[in-house]
Amino acid sequence: MKVEIIQRAANVLFEVPDEVHEEIIMLIRAVAADQRTQVSDLAAAFGDWCWLVYTRHGEVIEVLDVGCAR
Repeated sequence: MKVEIIQRAANVLFEVPDEVHEEIIMLIRAVAADQRTQVSDLAAAFGDWCWLVYTRHGEVIEVLDVGCAR
């Protein structure tokens, strides 16, 4: 599975504290590992403090937005 992160979402990864950065990476890994869910439009994944919005195009996960509530 290939993961592409748009620039706006990547910028957030560089701005958040390490502990929430790790949570966002965990969400990306979980979404990429999920082979059963087929996403035709937008989808979201949520952790304790963070979230990400993504879409799937075949074998490519495109992360469109990430954030955290901390």
